[in-house]
Amino acid sequence: MMLAFASPSCCSVHTSSTCHTLLRELEQIWKDIGETEADKDHMLSELERECLEVYRRKVEEAANTKACLHQSVATKEAEVATLMAALGELNVNSLKQPEKKSASLKEQLALVTPLIDDLRVKKDERVKQFADVKTQIDKITSEISGYSNIINAVSSLNLEDHDLSLRNLSEYKSHLRALQKEKSERIQKVVDCVNEVHSLCGVLGLDFGKTVSDVHPSLHETSLGQSTNISVSALESLEQAIFRLKTERKVRYQKLKDVAGLLFELWTLMDTTREEKSKLSRITCVLRLSEAEVTEPGALSLEVIQQISTEVERLTKLKASRMKELVIKRRAELEDICYKNHIDPDPSTSADKSSAMIDSGLVDPCELLENIEAQISKAKDEVLSRKDIMDKIDWWLFACEEENWLEDYNQDYRRYSGGRGAHINLKRAEQARIKVTKIPVVVNALINKTLAWEDEKQKLFLYDGVRLVSILEDYKVVRQQKEESKKRARVQR
Repeated sequence: MMLAFASPSCCSVHTSSTCHTLLRELEQIWKDIGETEADKDHMLSELERECLEVYRRKVEEAANTKACLHQSVATKEAEVATLMAALGELNVNSLKQPEKKSASLKEQLALVTPLIDDLRVKKDERVKQFADVKTQIDKITSEISGYSNIINAVSSLNLEDHDLSLRNLSEYKSHLRALQKEKSERIQKVVDCVNEVHSLCGVLGLDFGKTVSDVHPSLHETSLGQSTNISVSALESLEQAIFRLKTERKVRYQKLKDVAGLLFELWTLMDTTREEKSKLSRITCVLRLSEAEVTEPGALSLEVIQQISTEVERLTKLKASRMKELVIKRRAELEDICYKNHIDPDPSTSADKSSAMIDSGLVDPCELLENIEAQISKAKDEVLSRKDIMDKIDWWLFACEEENWLEDYNQDYRRYSGGRGAHINLKRAEQARIKVTKIPVVVNALINKTLAWEDEKQKLFLYDGVRLVSILEDYKVVRQQKEESKKRARVQR
C-alpha cells in the first residue's frame, strides 16, 4: 500500500525516495513480526492520518501569516488612498497595479510604506499653505464684516476631512483675490448708494442729511481723517434705506397717479378750462414718466400730492352738487316708470334718501347714479315680463268700468227715449254686455297666468304693492256675492 502524501507532486524527489525507503523498511519489520494484513492496513491508515494532520497545521499557519500581511498591505493602501484623495492626487490603484501583479505581499508592503511617509509630509506642507491663505481671507473678511476678531485659520481648518487638493487651494486663492477686489470696490459701492439716497430724497422732498444719519451715523460723520465705512452692516443699511425710499417713491407715485386720475375725470366731467388745467401742468406732466424716470426734486413730495388732493376735493364737492341734480332726475324717471306700470320703486334710492346720502358724503354720487340706472334697467325688464299680464289687467279694469256703466245705464229710465245720443249708448250697452260675460273667464285665465309668472320668477306679482292674485280672488268673491244678491232680488220680485 502506497501513501498519498508520498507522491512526487507533493514533495521533492529526495523526500519521496526517503519515504519509500522507510515504508519498505516498515513493511519488512511487520513481515518479520508477523503482522496481519488487517493490522498493516490499520497502522498505515493511522500513519497517513498523522501526516495529513501535520500538513494541515502548517497550511493554516501559512494562511494566517498571509492574511496578516494582506491586512497590513490593505491598511497601508487605504491610508494612501485617503491621503491622495485629500491631496487630490491620482488614484493610488493606478500607481500600484503594474507592481502588484508580480510582487509578493512583503514586496507590496515594502513599496507602500515610503509612499505613505511622502504623502504625510506633503499633507503637512499643504495644510500650512491652506492656513496661510485662510488667515488672509479671514482678515479681509473681518474688515468687510466690521468685526475685529480673526478666527484662527489652522483651528478652523479640518485637517482630517478638509479637501486639501491643489484645485481647492486654487479656489481659496481665487476667493482671496475676489475679497481683495471686493474691498477696493466697496468704497465706490458706498458712494453710489449714498448718491442714490440723495437723489431719492430730492424726489421725495426729504432731508438728505437726516436720512443718511438715520441709516448709519458713520456715513454722515466721515471726514478727511476717517475712511469711509465699507462694512457689511453699513452697506446693508444703505440698501435697506434705498429699498424703503423706493417703496415710498412707488407708493407716492401711485398715490399721485390715483389722485391725478380722479382729477382728469373731474376736469372732463366739469369741462375745466385750459387755463385752470395749466396751473397744475407741472405736476401732471410727471405722470407721463415711469416711476423710475421721475428725478425732478420735489416731484413726489407730500406737498405736491396734497396740492392735487385739495383740488380734487374742491372739484368733487362741485361735482356732487351737479350729480345730485342728475340723481334726483333719474330717480324721478324710475318712479314714473314704476307708477305707470303699478310697480313699487326701490325705496333705498328715494329722492329724500338719495339727497341725504349725497349731502352726508356717505355715498359716491356716481355710485348712487349707477345704482339708480341699474334699478331703471331692472324696472324696464320687469315691465317687459309683465306686459302680457298688464294687458289683461287693463282689459279687465276696462270691462269692470263698462260693467259699472252698464248697471247705471240699466237703471236709467230714460235710456229708451229718443233723445240725442240714445242710439250710441244703446250700441255701447250691447258691447258692454258681451264684454261683461267674458269677465269670469278672463279673471280665471289672468289668475293662472299670474301664478305661472310667479312660479317662473320665484316672486309675487304685485300690483300697486298688493299681490294681484289676492286682488283677483277678492274680486271673484265680491262678484259672486253680487250675483247672488241679484238672484235674490229677482226671486223677491
